[in-house]
Amino acid sequence: MEPPGIEPESCSPAQEPPGSPAPPAEEPEPSEAAPAPQQEAEGVPPLAPVAQGSRPGGPGSKGQAKRCGAGKGSRGKRGSTRRAGEEGGRPARRAHVTVDSSKAKTSLEALKISLRQLRWKEFPFGRRLPCDIYWHGVSFHDNDIFSGQVNKFPGMTEMVRKITLSRAVRTMQDLFPEEYNFYPQSWILPEEFPLFVAEVRMMKESDPPWKPTFIVKPDGGCQGDGIYLIKDPSDIRLAGNLQSRPVVVQEYISKPLLIDKLKFDIRLYVLLKSLEPLEIYIAKDGLSRFCTEPYREPTLKNLHQVFMHLTNYSLNIHSGNFIHSDNVNTGSKRTFSSVLYRLSSKGVDIKKLWSDIISLVIKTVLALTPELKVYYQSDIPAGKPGPTCFQILGFDILLMKNLKPVLLEVNANPSMRIEHEQELSPGVFENVPSPVDEEIKVAVIRDTLRLMDPHKKKRKDNQSQLSENSSDTKDDLLEPGSTDQLEHDISKNPEASLPSLCLKQVFPKYAKQFNYLRLVDRMAALFIRFLGVKGTMKLGPTGFRTFIRNCKLSNSSFSMASVDILYIDITRRWNSMGLDQRESGMCLQAFVEAFFCLAQRRYKSLPLHEQVASLIDFCEYHLAILDEKRLVCSRGITERRAALVTCQPDGLHLTPATHAPLLNRMTAANKLTDYRNYRS
Repeated sequence: MEPPGIEPESCSPAQEPPGSPAPPAEEPEPSEAAPAPQQEAEGVPPLAPVAQGSRPGGPGSKGQAKRCGAGKGSRGKRGSTRRAGEEGGRPARRAHVTVDSSKAKTSLEALKISLRQLRWKEFPFGRRLPCDIYWHGVSFHDNDIFSGQVNKFPGMTEMVRKITLSRAVRTMQDLFPEEYNFYPQSWILPEEFPLFVAEVRMMKESDPPWKPTFIVKPDGGCQGDGIYLIKDPSDIRLAGNLQSRPVVVQEYISKPLLIDKLKFDIRLYVLLKSLEPLEIYIAKDGLSRFCTEPYREPTLKNLHQVFMHLTNYSLNIHSGNFIHSDNVNTGSKRTFSSVLYRLSSKGVDIKKLWSDIISLVIKTVLALTPELKVYYQSDIPAGKPGPTCFQILGFDILLMKNLKPVLLEVNANPSMRIEHEQELSPGVFENVPSPVDEEIKVAVIRDTLRLMDPHKKKRKDNQSQLSENSSDTKDDLLEPGSTDQLEHDISKNPEASLPSLCLKQVFPKYAKQFNYLRLVDRMAALFIRFLGVKGTMKLGPTGFRTFIRNCKLSNSSFSMASVDILYIDITRRWNSMGLDQRESGMCLQAFVEAFFCLAQRRYKSLPLHEQVASLIDFCEYHLAILDEKRLVCSRGITERRAALVTCQPDGLHLTPATHAPLLNRMTAANKLTDYRNYRS
């Protein structure tokens, strides 16, 4: 992957932080990064107030935002007629983008600031009519939203839980172990406790000097809750019921990069703008959260010192050594750009560091998106009215002493609070603004909204029309006073006063370097194709048999009875793990395991990723032939029906498609060639 370039070391509001992931010089900036100037005019009536407690939502087509706030229809029509008759007249005031913030929760203050900067219309108590954007603080689910855009994906909270994330990354590690070595070795307890004990014993026997430390993280924990360190598997706390609260155990990174003798991690904000097609943006700056006690490698004596080993802000804020600072370069919470300045001054290759971080983010998202698509089609089946989705994720990354980035976890709901609690007297607290949080988080929310602006395309079309009209009336624009009027209009444009976007596109910008990793994504497409019932997330036995039959995977040595046994064994084992029991059947992870078994059975001499890729090609090839046959049959039926209508008295005059079989084979062969070229 070609590493992104480094920006000049300047940190004024309109400039990018040092080492930010700017694109290579020869590649143009994504179109979203440079929104067209917008014009505003006077004369739009104010929007009616909304009663508290009203619910958002309303009918509408999927993915299409309804314009809310254009004013009264009759007045708008008169204005349009007047403008049409006035050559070179002032453009009409653009319709405000409407945002429902009634469920924003802790991100509300940062969202309000962002909306004021954008001059968009906020509905803090909801709205009876549909809004363009719905900003939720926690999860996606809301049955009243049928249009517009929601800042949460269905299933994202479940996908980034520690166990689900570990399973998704482990699948990719099985296929591409070298590409996914940025995630620590993990075990899921209680189901893998015997495996954990056996592997640790084996590693100690093969490497006697190895004295590992492990970190135990509850699956549903957050803000450092329930996390602790151990030196041996026997130290696992079994007082609680592991079955009711399973955990992930990971090898602890004992040699982290230190600054001022303190351990720290990085919170980077990543925008998942779209699932299909996949679009990923990374914020050019983030937060660095520091421990509050000087770091020492873990020993039995200091394992319990959380202020030394755990970087969680929610834990360290309770330390007497925590430093709240108005300066982004100091304190216990700083900007990531300030850390990059320090590293750059010591000769660190910031360009290489950013390249590694971008690679980590893209690979992690590629591991998450297959199952996320299954959740998406379940909540918003094709053809059903519903919103489109986007989401800001919080990536927690640790830098090792050798500057290798390590993924700690992914947060579906990263904190967007821009204030912190300060104790004025014992037991008396006050919310105090945090300049560091505000600088980073407001920019992320504001620029996410700019990228998701539903009126952007329409304004660009209007801007093009205005440009064409201006070429016909350029003499009028040069009249005395017209220059002042143009400057006045530009000053009223909110985009003109905003800095450049703090979010940089990394996918599909760098898609060519990572598309070969999308094997599980292609397996998920096969899985979804055979689900059958809309809204379901599990594959039934009939759907699995249809998959085997349509892809020509059964033969004399692998009968349909063997297919049934494979389905039952794998499905029963995955269901026994205590996963989602709302519906019976084979989940995507179980399907992937079954697919691996089929690939290993069919292509025994190849590495696993080549076995899987070959079987995917084989399945897609036969499904392409099947689709072609169905298409030809449907065309034949249509032609025969048309011929019956126009038949002559002496009989039917039909022209048989004598070359259809040859065309079918050629089309399927071409599709297989395309698939192989896509894979390579």
